[in-house]
Amino acid sequence: MPRILVIDDDPAISELVAVNLEMAGYDVSQAPDGVKGQAMALQLQPDLVMLDLMLPKVDGFTVCQRLRRDERTSDIPVLMLTALSQTQNKVEGFNAGADDYLTKPFEIEEMLARVRALLRRTDRIPQAAKHSEILNYGPLTLVPERFEALWFEQTVKLTHLEFELLHCLLQRHGQTVSPSEILKEVWGYDPNDDIETIRVHVRHLRTKLEPDPRHPHYIKTVYGAGYCLELPTTGKDLESEESLAG
Repeated sequence: MPRILVIDDDPAISELVAVNLEMAGYDVSQAPDGVKGQAMALQLQPDLVMLDLMLPKVDGFTVCQRLRRDERTSDIPVLMLTALSQTQNKVEGFNAGADDYLTKPFEIEEMLARVRALLRRTDRIPQAAKHSEILNYGPLTLVPERFEALWFEQTVKLTHLEFELLHCLLQRHGQTVSPSEILKEVWGYDPNDDIETIRVHVRHLRTKLEPDPRHPHYIKTVYGAGYCLELPTTGKDLESEESLAG
């Protein structure tokens, strides 16, 4: 039974979320503030953390950053809950390390769908990637067991989302992948016009893979159409790219 930790200082919301999660078959624990929430995450090692942003003592952004920095909790998916719906708040949440974002008030069915998608994604990435046709091309090799990439023979640690996003683009390297395809394949559902979600994670990937993230050479934006992963193959092209990447 998957274990979910709900960190929210509003008792009514926390209880509503917990009851519905338990009815859906999950083992649920609750924490009323950021300090206790972080401690319980370390102690319980849950399969998913549902984290409110506006928390007493330590806010949700900080809690998420701390969970991501600690190797014991760095791979636990985080679903942020907040009354803040502005794009900037979403960007800050994703930059802090959140995997998904749910704005209050929300429908219970939508919440459960997000939870299922996050848990399914966390479980299936290694298995899906192991049986995929493409795990390497040119200078890029994906290592699903550790959510890493070998990039010009250098190991790059990736988050679950970064791994899936890169895997999605790698399957279609040299082709433009539309935002709707990415949202469906990587996030497991189709948020309405939530393109900023993709942009944030593409920026994170570029920071890890591009020599100059502001002028991407490998993960290219095709304006109005999507994103394209362009990789060198072998021989002279690869040698010249290695000197560029280095």
